Amino acid sequence: MRNKILLLGSGELGKEVVIALQRLGQYVIAVDNYKNAPAMQVAHEFEVIDMLDGKELDKIIAIHKPDFIVPEVESIRTERLYEYEKQGYTVIPSAKAANFTMNRKSIRDLAAIDLELKTAKYKYAKSYNELVEGVKYTGMPCVVKPLMSSSGKGQSVIKNELDIKKAWDEALRGSRGDLMEVIVEEFISFDYEITLLTLTQNNNNTLFCPPIGHRQERGDYQESWQPMDMEESHLKTAQLMADKVTKALGGSGIWGVEFFIGKNRCILFRAIT
Repeated sequence: MRNKILLLGSGELGKEVVIALQRLGQYVIAVDNYKNAPAMQVAHEFEVIDMLDGKELDKIIAIHKPDFIVPEVESIRTERLYEYEKQGYTVIPSAKAANFTMNRKSIRDLAAIDLELKTAKYKYAKSYNELVEGVKYTGMPCVVKPLMSSSGKGQSVIKNELDIKKAWDEALRGSRGDLMEVIVEEFISFDYEITLLTLTQNNNNTLFCPPIGHRQERGDYQESWQPMDMEESHLKTAQLMADKVTKALGGSGIWGVEFFIGKNRCILFRAIT
């Protein structure tokens, strides 16, 4: 069956998505805020709009009437996705999932407050003074990140008071979209970190791929491998946490659920994509 798929975001990853979908016989319209984006080069059609403009998004949906809407980047007016679901459109994996996972505040509060999963201590800051208070709460060293960013942009480590202003400025420079807010979280001393690929299905069954291990040096990514050799009890705990958070977000799809395995063998939820 040939479906019409609207891809919101047309970067390099989006290009791979388009190629994969075309191999399955699907029709893809690639959307982004600049011309000749990578995914546009291989899609059947493309549109150039300001994806932070809800009215422009509404217009594109009305014109193309897609069978599926696939958000691929963070800088989208994601709250509009709820309205599209109400209108009968299918958002992959769901409007809630897209809205929450593209904003660190929403997903962290869901995990730590609503689901009571163990995470690093954290605070939010909309100003430099609020960041100073957040650093006092988490203690130093701590990590500062924009609430909306990608590929680690805007992230820095605060080791002393002189680093706070630099971290604030760096976070604002690295922020995507129009959200000028940061998260400051305690620095976790961990043995290793993993990503657990989690597959949710329409029949409410959840499957897990073997864990993926990662290595960083001085905060810079170096390599990943699969499977990561880890204790079975730790893997089971991570799977239970991943199942809990993906069920809360809803929808079917493949999720990358990230965890820190702490020095004291404590499992901490880190993020989800």
